[in-house]
Amino acid sequence: MSHVRRAVRVEGIVQGVGFRPFVHGLATRLGLAGLVGNDGDGVFIEVEGPVAEVDVFLAALRRDAPPLAGVERVTTAEAEPLGRPGFSIAASESGGPKRTLVSADSATCEDCLRELADPADRRFAYPFVNCTNCGPRFTIVRDVPYDRPLTTMAGFAMCPACAAEYHDPADRRFHAQPVCCPDCGPRLRLLDSDRAELPGDPLTETAALLNAGRIVAIKGLGGYHLAVLAADEAASAALRRRKHREDKPFAVMVSDVDEAARLCEVDENARSALRSRRRPIVLLPRLDDAPVATSVAPGTRRLGVILPYTPLHHLLLDAVGAPIVLTSGNVSDEPIAFADTDAFGRLGGIADAYLTHDRPIHIRTDDSVVRPWRGRETVLRRSRGFVPEPVTLPRPARRPVLACGAELKNTFCLAQGPHAFLSHHIGDLENFETLRSFTDGIVHLGRLFDIDPAVVAHDLHPEYLSTKYAVDLAEETGVELTGVQHHHAHIASCLADNGETGPVLGVAFDGTGFGTDGTIWGGEFLLAELTGFERVGHLATVPLPGGATAIRQPWRMAAIYLEEAFEGQAPPTTVHKRNESSWSEVVALARSGIAAPLTSSAGRLFDAVAAILGVRDSIRYEGQAAIELEQLADPTERGAYPVTVSGAGPLVVAGADLVRAVAEDLARGRSPAVVAARFHNGVAEVVARCCAVLRERTGVGTVALSGGVFQNLLLLDRSVDLLAGKGFRVLTHSKIPANDGGISLGQAAVAAARDLHPPDREVAPDVRD
Repeated sequence: MSHVRRAVRVEGIVQGVGFRPFVHGLATRLGLAGLVGNDGDGVFIEVEGPVAEVDVFLAALRRDAPPLAGVERVTTAEAEPLGRPGFSIAASESGGPKRTLVSADSATCEDCLRELADPADRRFAYPFVNCTNCGPRFTIVRDVPYDRPLTTMAGFAMCPACAAEYHDPADRRFHAQPVCCPDCGPRLRLLDSDRAELPGDPLTETAALLNAGRIVAIKGLGGYHLAVLAADEAASAALRRRKHREDKPFAVMVSDVDEAARLCEVDENARSALRSRRRPIVLLPRLDDAPVATSVAPGTRRLGVILPYTPLHHLLLDAVGAPIVLTSGNVSDEPIAFADTDAFGRLGGIADAYLTHDRPIHIRTDDSVVRPWRGRETVLRRSRGFVPEPVTLPRPARRPVLACGAELKNTFCLAQGPHAFLSHHIGDLENFETLRSFTDGIVHLGRLFDIDPAVVAHDLHPEYLSTKYAVDLAEETGVELTGVQHHHAHIASCLADNGETGPVLGVAFDGTGFGTDGTIWGGEFLLAELTGFERVGHLATVPLPGGATAIRQPWRMAAIYLEEAFEGQAPPTTVHKRNESSWSEVVALARSGIAAPLTSSAGRLFDAVAAILGVRDSIRYEGQAAIELEQLADPTERGAYPVTVSGAGPLVVAGADLVRAVAEDLARGRSPAVVAARFHNGVAEVVARCCAVLRERTGVGTVALSGGVFQNLLLLDRSVDLLAGKGFRVLTHSKIPANDGGISLGQAAVAAARDLHPPDREVAPDVRD
């Protein structure tokens, strides 16, 4: 029988996931000789033996890869047989370009959970148990190749028992870089508010503190969380006060899916999302009798639920015996604390105690957030569990790209070749701490994947910190700048999410985005492809009285829209009565054109209707009024308010028509729930109608829906159904957020496409002009 030798290269997520031991075991079972090792490109293999067995080996590399692996490409080359016996694992090779991928942190696997619960196992109740199939990855890796010396486990020398497992090809901890045990690994400690270590078992004592109504800071995979008992109203309210987070909901961690089902409606799609190895926060409809304090999620019918994803979480939930709030360890609007000294400083006025440990976190990473929709999960915040796994660009980047993202819900994106590495959630770039998280993250991801950008993409808004960073970087290094209009980036992110290049009719509805005409866009219809776009429709513009103040005070938008709708003769409304002392002043400000920029924002239209219906006159977090308006709407109502659409050129949608209908229906005594539903239905109807007109003009029959407003499931459902009913193919988001968290991916996709093919549609002016 003839023997062959093959040099094999495997690329993708193949380091830190047990790929080398998998290859070793596979080759050994087949009686093949050779070696396997890690380098900057991924995994290299030399395999020698009978032709049939080598072919079986190569076929199994993809088919039977470990659960956390993501094999992107396998290449082979002929080599001269050497006749050497046995198969070995070679030392990792460093140096050269780094093109291997790094896996995301993964929830504790079933094998490790069994050990955790087994009194006879040496890792019984050890809060850091892990193996090649689970545990920390991205949050502990400092550099590649992914080996222990290049992680935050470098300071923990393996004991003989762990070393034996690590070096045994038959053990599932073979080359598991975070391997450890109570004798050689990280140690848990419970500290009081003065950082003095408290006596007793840290987990038992932490459970006692939580059950006594205390607030405890808990060190997780990507940072510190703040925890209280979910059913404890006093503790939840105290956490809100101390954290300065007035209304935005907290997440709740439950021990298992059955416990989640006692709090929320949980279908099979939700079960799958909850049990995912990514362990995101899953937004679910809350049950009326759910034993959760009012202060946990005030004003919302949904609850963010998450299952334990570390051994520490499993042990703590078992000790507490009830669901707990688990929210980011920060003061509102700041990034999550991840370094111990930083956590002690920033959380000192919030936490009564700290459950911490001595394994450093290298990169802060918030929990991800998803929501089930139509049999799948849609991502609202893409962070832990997803990052740094890449997204495939519709068109590969000819030169390395850095996309700096937007101001709110910021992410950045580094792209090289076909891969776009969308960052973890950074947050709103409004303070120094968040900006430092942004810049540190760019350096870290760039080092991991050896990406030195030649092109830097940015939003058009000249005052965004992300834009200023891009401009400063260009001035310092000479990289090429490319501006990407905000809503074009939204549609491009939807295209990238679906692996498409366009053209599409893009409907981009959100709160704020700097337009190419100097106005604030946000209710846009674009004829778009990756390289460029044409604005073919929009909501009629209205003044934004007081600028950002009108975003925080939706009643101001109600005043302006009512003035527009009734030409200064608006009927009496309760929103007017509630704000009568400032009403005329705000209207005069809008008429003056001073501090009242024009906007076509769909988000501000939703705000206006929310205020008119008495939902909310002021907000405490972004999108609050629109979120509560959606929840008010009666989902069984099918009536829709009519809207005028005009324009021989770009279509202009009269949003004031919707406001007039809302006010008149309300004055007739119609219930706010019905009115809210008819408003939503009216918006969906006009989306479908405009797209039908634009299809006649352009011949384009695919629609892409993006922007934060399309996180509204009532609007999304109605829009998708109406568009499909008119024969459109509809693209929506799934893996990438529709909100501004997806902007950087859209910018990267646009920059990469422009670098390959110069645009023939509208592009952005240089922000420095």
